[in-house]
Amino acid sequence: MFKNLIDWMARTSLVAQIATGLAAGGLLAWLWPEGAAQAGLLGTLFIAALKAVAPVLVLLLVLSATCNHKPGRSTQLKPVLMLYLVGTFSAAVIAVLASMLFPSRIEFSNASAMQGAPSRISEVLLSVLQSAFDNPVHALESGNYIGILVWAVALGLALRHASEATHAVMHDLGQAITRVIQGVIRLAPLGIFGLVAGTFSESGLDKLRDYAHLLAVLLGCMLIVALVVNPLIVWTQTRRNPYPLVLTCLRESAVTAFFTRSSAANIPVNLALAKRLNLDEDTYSISIPLGATINMAGAAITISVLTLAAAHTLNIAVDLPTAILLCVVSAICACGASGVAGGSLLLIPLACSLFNIPHDLAMQVVGAGFVIGVLQDSAETALNSSTDVLFTAAACRAAQRRAGEDVPAV
Repeated sequence: MFKNLIDWMARTSLVAQIATGLAAGGLLAWLWPEGAAQAGLLGTLFIAALKAVAPVLVLLLVLSATCNHKPGRSTQLKPVLMLYLVGTFSAAVIAVLASMLFPSRIEFSNASAMQGAPSRISEVLLSVLQSAFDNPVHALESGNYIGILVWAVALGLALRHASEATHAVMHDLGQAITRVIQGVIRLAPLGIFGLVAGTFSESGLDKLRDYAHLLAVLLGCMLIVALVVNPLIVWTQTRRNPYPLVLTCLRESAVTAFFTRSSAANIPVNLALAKRLNLDEDTYSISIPLGATINMAGAAITISVLTLAAAHTLNIAVDLPTAILLCVVSAICACGASGVAGGSLLLIPLACSLFNIPHDLAMQVVGAGFVIGVLQDSAETALNSSTDVLFTAAACRAAQRRAGEDVPAV
């Protein structure tokens, strides 16, 4: 039987295996909730493995790409960063428009208050700056990807003039850690089976019924961005049908990100996908880890929709200038959101301050966000993470088009 399972895994695509794990986990949670709770350990171990190897992977790959970069060889980091900013701001605009067309309301009395949210944009920016100057050992230990990126680039630049043997060692280390993460990714079907079984055995869908309208607005905005806005942005770069690339990124990146609920944990998946798409390694080895920190279209949607839900609940009028300002603030806040589950929710009070919503009520909005987090945060992370590799691919292929090279099909 075990041999048959190995043979099936060898001849079946990873996406099909993940879909099978998803269905099996949901079925187990429905038929045997107690057993599903025990199976949740598989999901916990899978996420732990991803989070353990991802910081080392990012450090070694970025360090290797930086120190082996040949002077004069161009990368597409600037276009990718511009796409990240445009995508995040566009998502905030879509969220504000949808919230004004379909206003949602929140029952404050049923939400639990949370503590520890920033109150000013300066606090978000200061936190990002402090993360950049973190101790390298602590950055690796805590999963501080901004700090890891800074140290990887600094060490890579310092090693540019090292011997060729040193460059070869850095390259080999990057390849070795890549093989390790490929082994972890092969366990994704089992991990997602455990995640689905554990999640639905504990939470179910009962808690989501009271927030059906709010969830519909949130998920609708994310679908519009994923299937309309992002393809339009990609088309402006490649001038080709964007949907094959968009659907590939959604299928191979968004599916795993939906269940891991962590952009940081999904970095290895995106790096593997970028390699399969034959993208420029000097670009994607830096842009994808960076995107897990600053490319947060889903977070911008969450912040905007929940903030306006609070405003509508309190009957606060939202004029056009304030709506535009909310788009800007949401985009900035989203860039400062951490790449972990629920990272965007604690930035909601900052956006609520635009409408003079009391801090206590704003923290109850955060509590409501955690109630619907089983779907909201999963969809948000799926959008955030899949867009990292999507925009990286768009920038790389746009460069190939401008150079007159053949752009490979997906």
